[in-house]
Amino acid sequence: MAEQNGQSTSDRRRVTLAVCGGVAAYKACELARLLIKADFEVDVVMSRSAQRFIGPLLFEALTGRPTLTDESVGEGGRAYAHLDLGQTCDLVAVVPATANVIGKMAHGIADDELTTMLLAATAPVALAPAMNTGMWQNPIVQQNLERLRRVAGVTIVEPSAGELACGAVGPGRLAEPTAIFERLCAMLEPKPLAGVRVLISAGPTWEAIDPVRLLTNRSTGRMGYELARVAQRRGAE
Repeated sequence: MAEQNGQSTSDRRRVTLAVCGGVAAYKACELARLLIKADFEVDVVMSRSAQRFIGPLLFEALTGRPTLTDESVGEGGRAYAHLDLGQTCDLVAVVPATANVIGKMAHGIADDELTTMLLAATAPVALAPAMNTGMWQNPIVQQNLERLRRVAGVTIVEPSAGELACGAVGPGRLAEPTAIFERLCAMLEPKPLAGVRVLISAGPTWEAIDPVRLLTNRSTGRMGYELARVAQRRGAE
């Protein structure tokens, strides 16, 4: 894969992964792996707080590309990487998205490389929040999320409920990397089935021979599930 001035000349779809400081930051590695396995090109931007949980070198090993941090600005001729990464990609994914970064995005604050990239981004943006239940349920955080949806058209991958690292039980847990991956793929898929309702049967079938006997099969339903997944990606209900 050739590069010019730090920019890829590949025709693969590109995702910029913005990793914020939270316990769930390690799950961004699994998301990066899923994207790369699906033949996406992945660039990673990390906040200073994120680097306290996980190192940039791990993402560089996974993606084969330099990780952008506040300390690496200008290295390798990438003086404007914090602008380019949000404008030359197909999608920006913020995983995990902390309450701090969500608040900054909602109010146009850009005080480091990650938030500057987000403010300057022209590509579609998806947020996968992860935080304490009390923070997630705080009306200010919810207002910030609604503002990002309504004003900026940001897609929110809702967190799941469960036991959090702090011991609390409730909503705020980062969605599973596979679920985030599916939402990102859905955002990039064409929508030829928009407005179409699809009903798919999955699993074994039964055909009666008489009132007692029947013919059936050992189907797992996997084909039906895959058809439903692709239909949803392409805009179907």
